[in-house]
Amino acid sequence: MRIGVPKEIKPQENRIGLTPESVKVLTSNGHKVLVQNNGGFEAGFYNNQYIKAGATIVDKAGDIFNDSEVIVKVKEPLSNEIKMIKENQIIFTYL
Repeated sequence: MRIGVPKEIKPQENRIGLTPESVKVLTSNGHKVLVQNNGGFEAGFYNNQYIKAGATIVDKAGDIFNDSEVIVKVKEPLSNEIKMIKENQIIFTYL
């Protein structure tokens, strides 16, 4: 499964949907994980940690939404993210 983790864009939201440790579990079980560039920075997680865990770093949120079967977010998608959601795509988030 292709799992995408975009950077949170809601104001004052500094968390990220998956930690590097969670990414490691997913990738070790055969899943592909895409993490947006510097998506975990405000939460204290860095690109190199995600890469070491097996993730691929992607520059644009649009590429994550386009290339993922599942999107993992902390907060609900905002209007510009909703436009990127594809039919039959799974969105895992807190509402």
